[in-house]
Amino acid sequence: MKTILVLHGPNLNLLGKREPEVYGSTTLEEINKHVRAEAKRLDLAVETMQSNHEGELIDALHKARQQASGVIINPGGLTHTSVSLRDAIAASELPAVEVHLSNIFAREDYRRRTITADACVGIIAGFGWRSYLLALQALAEHLNDG
Repeated sequence: MKTILVLHGPNLNLLGKREPEVYGSTTLEEINKHVRAEAKRLDLAVETMQSNHEGELIDALHKARQQASGVIINPGGLTHTSVSLRDAIAASELPAVEVHLSNIFAREDYRRRTITADACVGIIAGFGWRSYLLALQALAEHLNDG
């Protein structure tokens, strides 16, 4: 069974409480529950992790090289600032899908640029918590095609 690493970046532990008008009322725990159910339906295993620390996300990507078949990552604010995280995604040599709950391209100017996306096979944004399910479905298809 293929394993997908699902990484949640900074501040995503506050989902459901932080700016629900932007990010929705679904908690991170609920998102992970939905992701696990969809992974089971797709015959995939998932490992989930959230960190507010860039280095921990990078370490998880390095470790994933030996343990995962693909990555789904919501880099949060690091999307717009972290060359190091972008390089770790690329160095993992795993197909990755970048996910955002909100449509970052319809928000503030600084949020419209993603440093990390070019290291990913695709990006899904703007569908709330369902963005994760769409990413999982797309990554499953990508892995099956490869």
